Amino acid sequence: MCLKMWYDRFMEANEESMRKTYEKVKKYIAGYQMIASGDVVVAGVSGGADSVCMLLMLCELAKEMDFHLYAVHVHHGMRADADQDADYVKKLCESLQVPFYLKKVDMERYAEENGLSPEEAGRILRYLAFEELGEEKTAETSNQCAYKIAVAHNRNDRAETMLFHLFRGSGLRGLGSIRPVRDRVIRPLLCLERAEIETYLAGSGVTYCIDSTNDEDTYTRNKIRHHILPYAEEQICKNAVSHIVDASQILAETQEYVHKQAILAYERCAIPQKDDKGSVILDLNRLRAEDPFLQKLILLQCIEQLTSHRKDITGEHLVALLKIINTGGSKELIFPYGLIVQKEYDTLVINRRPEKEDCDIPEKIQGYPPVPIAVPGEVTVPGLGVLEFQFLPQEDFFYKKGQIIPEKTYTKWFDYDKITTVLLLRTRQAGDYLTIDKALRKKSLKEYMINEKIPKMQRERIYLLADGPHILWVPGYRISQYYKVNENTKRILQVRLRGGQ
Repeated sequence: MCLKMWYDRFMEANEESMRKTYEKVKKYIAGYQMIASGDVVVAGVSGGADSVCMLLMLCELAKEMDFHLYAVHVHHGMRADADQDADYVKKLCESLQVPFYLKKVDMERYAEENGLSPEEAGRILRYLAFEELGEEKTAETSNQCAYKIAVAHNRNDRAETMLFHLFRGSGLRGLGSIRPVRDRVIRPLLCLERAEIETYLAGSGVTYCIDSTNDEDTYTRNKIRHHILPYAEEQICKNAVSHIVDASQILAETQEYVHKQAILAYERCAIPQKDDKGSVILDLNRLRAEDPFLQKLILLQCIEQLTSHRKDITGEHLVALLKIINTGGSKELIFPYGLIVQKEYDTLVINRRPEKEDCDIPEKIQGYPPVPIAVPGEVTVPGLGVLEFQFLPQEDFFYKKGQIIPEKTYTKWFDYDKITTVLLLRTRQAGDYLTIDKALRKKSLKEYMINEKIPKMQRERIYLLADGPHILWVPGYRISQYYKVNENTKRILQVRLRGGQ
């Protein structure tokens, strides 16, 4: 065979291989509906093999589909060859007639100011740059089309990420690793292994930049890439990367299904609230009836309702939550992101803690000192209402002997002559008690509140009408039997709560 014939066949085989690789990516994009006609597609191009390959394929696809393609290169300013990479990407985009945008960021400063690793800071800054251009270009289009952010992760990246999460400890979400689509982010090359990308670029004759930091073992991912995966493919199974990625995909699909079931279970257990008070309330009897696996996911769903992320919520937090759910009494836990978890009898309340404790109750009402009551007179208690105190003539109260005293939740009558000290409005104190029956048997206020299933945190904020340690009235609940009006009462004290909750 002559040299020319051999060369022609080689080129044909090379073109066929490149065409199959392109068709594979095209099918993958279509399968996940990554790009639609009219979309703005912002491609992150570092100049490395993966991003250059993605840019070439998106250019080809743009000829077949009507979408707007832009390239963004983020200059982190950390490497000596960073300027050369930016210049290379600019020239490549010019040759491909793709609009090019350069974004310079101070990654090191951003990491220091926000307490982040350089790797995490760089990732955040890159996506901010992509989103900024996407919003800008979307605003320029007449039909206000959607924008997509294309990044060049491949199958090897997905395998590395899954192992990274597995080693550090992760649930289904982390083990599902990198997804083909996440909100606006698309990953067209996630169906290709790194070797396929390099072969495609070799066939195209297009060069690419090599990031010097990729050869270092500074980052954990590089250690997995350079040592663990090669060893697995050489010593355990030559298709190890492919098998890891397949398992990751199965786990991702499993997580999606389980997440849907968790939402349904959450809706079964959550107690609806009239307005958004920055809290989630669960019915613990319903929660305990769910499968233990779903219980954990329901609790995570609660956290996601109140925060935008759950990165710092660990398995230990869930174990602690399940422990208090399945034990008696009132409990409280402090969680990351300013969350307070309170278990009160058959409910679990998760609140967002205010950045600053802002109580609208006057300091004197918070138990610091008590408030003496003048009769007649009134006291306004924010959040509770107006307590109005007045004497009531006996003849206005009793119409005939033996009349039953009316029972009203927010108006109460007391035998004023039985009050032995200055009447006070205050919060609870040690030693407080009520008389609970006609035999005048006593019950501690603490025991009464527990029996009434008054939440522990609420007990500290209930305003009591007190005669020394003897409690006349727990507003909204009951009065002490000792102070009840009878036929022998001379002076009647009427206390009325109005305009409150």
